[in-house]
Amino acid sequence: MGRVTARRRVQHVTMDAAVARPETLVVEEPMEIRVNGTPITVTMRTPGSDVELAQGFLLTEGVIGGRDDVVAARYCKGAGADNLNTYNVLDVTLAAGVAMPDTDVTRNFYTTSSCGVCGKASLEAVQLSSRHAPGDDLSTVSAATLSALPARLRKAQKVFASTGGLHGAALFDSDGATLAVREDVGRHNAVDKVIGWAVEQDRVPLTGTVLLVSGRASFELTQKAVMAGIPVLAAVSAPSSLAADLAAASGLTLVAFLRGESMNVYTRPDRIIR
Repeated sequence: MGRVTARRRVQHVTMDAAVARPETLVVEEPMEIRVNGTPITVTMRTPGSDVELAQGFLLTEGVIGGRDDVVAARYCKGAGADNLNTYNVLDVTLAAGVAMPDTDVTRNFYTTSSCGVCGKASLEAVQLSSRHAPGDDLSTVSAATLSALPARLRKAQKVFASTGGLHGAALFDSDGATLAVREDVGRHNAVDKVIGWAVEQDRVPLTGTVLLVSGRASFELTQKAVMAGIPVLAAVSAPSSLAADLAAASGLTLVAFLRGESMNVYTRPDRIIR
């Protein structure tokens, strides 16, 4: 398995001096995801939780619907001259009867195929593919519980504390109990790893849960929450307009600017109780 961090020497420059010192950097490496031996996509990620990443990606792209759709996931040798196992190629074997994905599936499948043309088409693409849309989820979460979550996510981000270079995603139950926390150089990867954990635990759809992300709430992250059946998506930063549109259309509660004891609730505020 690859390293998560690497040490480099840097020149630290101030107005008064320049000093050479060691610095800890987060590792970024490509990972190729294959399905039944066929290359599907390559994503730049921080090594670790790779099986979760692959399964979360496949679920949020509508390729699988849960744990029973996957027979195995294993590392395999790369295509280089030495043909060594670099732990950067992962092959997922689908269960019998599960259709192969379109070979045009990529990291931004919905956004590249639709967003540049029409926002309405993007929303419909996700809604047609989702098996677990959260609209009927009757769970609620208190505002006090939500307010406490960003600090808990930051405390759990061990690699961020040493590098400052990672996004975080965490899954909580409606009472605020931590279910899973993952870090990655890509915010989409961090969410895929969390959702992939749920696939491994056979917990999809993720009813009665809150997904917290350390940055903004983009359309793609909202799409992933909808595809996994998560009823509440919370972000410490801003949402996009298309993210809010998708949340409204799918019955997802979208919370953003979650800072201190304040927050903005953009859709389905009935799930947030005071």
